[in-house]
Amino acid sequence: MTEVARAAPRRLAAARLAAVQALYQCEIAGASADQVIGDFLDRGVGGIALMAPEGEESPEVEVALAKFDKPLFAAIVRGALERKADLDTMIDGALSEGWSIDRLETVMRSILRAGAYELSARASTPPRVAISEYVDIAGAFYAGTEPGMVNALLDRIARVVRAGEIGARDGA
Repeated sequence: MTEVARAAPRRLAAARLAAVQALYQCEIAGASADQVIGDFLDRGVGGIALMAPEGEESPEVEVALAKFDKPLFAAIVRGALERKADLDTMIDGALSEGWSIDRLETVMRSILRAGAYELSARASTPPRVAISEYVDIAGAFYAGTEPGMVNALLDRIARVVRAGEIGARDGA
């Protein structure tokens, strides 16, 4: 496998993580998709960051940030914001009775909206890949049961919006 072929999945995963962060920023700051996408493309991701080594009082060092697939990043952010009401309805339908998306933390809402958008609008992404990627993102933010919740909710959504693909692979 070539270096480019190995880098492609990392670039897609980095785009999904950046999209979740951008959706979070849009919700918290009330920023538009174009504004946040521009900020991320100009300086937020894919460049360098100054970081202090953990537990040390030494000077900050430059660390390369992950390069990401810019078209996928922009598509997820724009699409999730444009279809927010529909995505929230999907997520509400996947949640247990008595729960709504409004009861979830902003990070969790951002993860679920990005995942639901990709499952419902990007047929080129296999459902199991999308689910796995967003479970991994949840694991980056949460240490408890939240990644399992993301897995269960996105699986429920995929069984509705991608029923033919999920059922065929699961032998249903």
